[in-house]
Amino acid sequence: MSTVELASSFIEGAPPGELPDVVADVKALTSEEGDLIPSLAPAFERYNETQLTTVKLPGASQEVIVSGFNKLEGNRYFDVESQTSFEVDHVTQEASDAQSYVLESQNADLIKSLLKSLSAHATEHYPNCSYGVYPTENDSSVAILLVANRYSPNNFWNGRFRAIYTMPVSEPTTVTGKIHVDVHYYEDGNVALNTTKPVSVSISSLSAETIISRIGAAERDYQETLNRAFVQMAEEAFKNLRRQLPITRQKVEWEKVGGYRLGQDISGGKGR
Repeated sequence: MSTVELASSFIEGAPPGELPDVVADVKALTSEEGDLIPSLAPAFERYNETQLTTVKLPGASQEVIVSGFNKLEGNRYFDVESQTSFEVDHVTQEASDAQSYVLESQNADLIKSLLKSLSAHATEHYPNCSYGVYPTENDSSVAILLVANRYSPNNFWNGRFRAIYTMPVSEPTTVTGKIHVDVHYYEDGNVALNTTKPVSVSISSLSAETIISRIGAAERDYQETLNRAFVQMAEEAFKNLRRQLPITRQKVEWEKVGGYRLGQDISGGKGR
């Protein structure tokens, strides 16, 4: 594997919110080979589009999604809600050169209706989120995207929720897609949660409210499934992994495991 291929794998595997840290590490590890970053442009683009990276439009407070669904020529993308196209620097994850953009699609009315319902759903359930609805390449279906980021580097964790759905514009229809949850915890350790849930929801009509309501129900069911898995992990898996008496010679109070800091309290270590 060449240095570029290896560095590209690091870029594409960067945890949520930690791409600048990975870039700094790549620069340090490849310093003897000169500036490798320009050669990694395809990896940055793949990472941003796959992770639904959000960028702030120039002169605006809103953040919009970068994806393969709203890509134009070159490094330009568009946002339906703000009626704007913009250029993206994939390395710095910054937007520039915003221009007016008018959506040309035979499904424009449906897309705008879905956006309105998706906005209400996103605002109610996801803090710090961005969303978008876009026509697919052949205009026979629409893509519904939602991403919510939560970064807390001072507490050594970052997380990202991504939902990507596609829906044919025919009745009745089926919404299919995937929900991705990525969390990285790295206080005195390195723990990652990467999980994907396929979604398939039958829709009887192209009512925007009905479509988003069914999507919301699928997301809620998955969240409840994750919550049950975490409870089971705390009550069973962690107990089986640990010795009865850890280094401190004191038993772990497993009913309080949710309040432990993974790197310190469970191991009995002291903060540094």
